[in-house]
Amino acid sequence: MRYGIGRRGFLSATGVWGAGLVLGGFHGDVLGGEKPVTLGTPEAEKLGWHVGIAEYTFRRFSLYETLDMVAAMGVRCIEPAFFLKLDKNRPDLKVNESLSAADRRELKTRLADHGMRMLSFYSNVGDQLDRCREIFEFAKEMGVATLVAEPTLQALDRIEPLCEEYAINLAIHNHPKAAKSKYWKPEKTLAACHGRGKRIGVCCDTGHWVRSGLEPVECLKKLEGRIIALHLKDVGVWNKPEARDVPLGRGKAQYAAVLGELYRQRFQGVMSIEYEHDSPKLLEEVGLCVTYVENRAKELAKN
Repeated sequence: MRYGIGRRGFLSATGVWGAGLVLGGFHGDVLGGEKPVTLGTPEAEKLGWHVGIAEYTFRRFSLYETLDMVAAMGVRCIEPAFFLKLDKNRPDLKVNESLSAADRRELKTRLADHGMRMLSFYSNVGDQLDRCREIFEFAKEMGVATLVAEPTLQALDRIEPLCEEYAINLAIHNHPKAAKSKYWKPEKTLAACHGRGKRIGVCCDTGHWVRSGLEPVECLKKLEGRIIALHLKDVGVWNKPEARDVPLGRGKAQYAAVLGELYRQRFQGVMSIEYEHDSPKLLEEVGLCVTYVENRAKELAKN
């Protein structure tokens, strides 16, 4: 892959111009000899599925570079992460509440110029309780609807009133069992949500469930009514912590059934594709994930 290319350079090199056009023009080998695929997610949007990309997918890039690539795929949502860089020319700047007023204005302008929304934000809210309000202030300014995080149970008591005050959700994320995540099982997340309002819920990472030996569809059923956001992820090997990501529908997560279950639950919210495998064919593989969600949404809407 080429690094640090601008929007016009990227689109010229790939044969893509504007939203919802063809991905098949990427230079280099196309994954598995795939035919060109059409990007953009209008059918998913009709179901209330706001398909986005987690910035962690393009973690070798800055957020500004990532916006170029994501917008070219016809995707209109981005989920930045608090520890990743904003701009390759200013590597010390991270996408979080520490940004100055001028940098925040610049970020909002960049998002608007790309037609992008920052509906979700992977944050460290709860890690430093004295900074929780600052994180919520930043999220509100950026138009965030949902903070994704893994706070302690004790921190939730501090965070929930802020969720109500700022009208921003908190979606508790799961990492795998091997990473010693306190929320690796749905039952643990449900226990954290017990007795709390509707703004406290779950960000389901389906790939990490597979890595932990859990069936994603069964996990989704257990969490019905508490699902606020998702990290869409498929992995190639069952119950193996180091299993690598593969395009949606090609791994062990049973993605046709996963999306079918979300449709049954009438889920509406942000679905961020998070592709952790830093593949040399990253753009193509992420594009295949986008297309898979859109095609499945179209199938479900017909039934």
